[in-house]
Amino acid sequence: MSNATHIVLTVACEPHLARIVRMTAANVATLSSMSVERVEDIRMAAEEAFIYACGTAPGEDLVIDFDADADHVAMVFKLSAPAFPEPSEDDPTAAYVDLILGSVCDIYEKHEAPARLALDMKADVDGI
Repeated sequence: MSNATHIVLTVACEPHLARIVRMTAANVATLSSMSVERVEDIRMAAEEAFIYACGTAPGEDLVIDFDADADHVAMVFKLSAPAFPEPSEDDPTAAYVDLILGSVCDIYEKHEAPARLALDMKADVDGI
């Protein structure tokens, strides 16, 4: 595959909609040169990022930009909130999300104003 594919999904930050995000991420991953295990990693990363967004801005619309080509899949989760919460002793959710997404993704970045999570995962199979 030489052409990049761009997909935008807008979904309310409601946990019961997580399956839509998981399945979309898995299907986008199949557009790249991903093993079954890597597709599962992308699905898991998308779910973690979505649930984190749900806790940050419940009910708000979340825009997820997916970009895929033969070499990688990128996902950007965008809220209108100013920032995602920082880890604290009272609520370790952010630390957990940072740990999971930092281990699974090749690139994991948090941005502010507005709150965005940028995830990038490289393909692990030679071109399809």
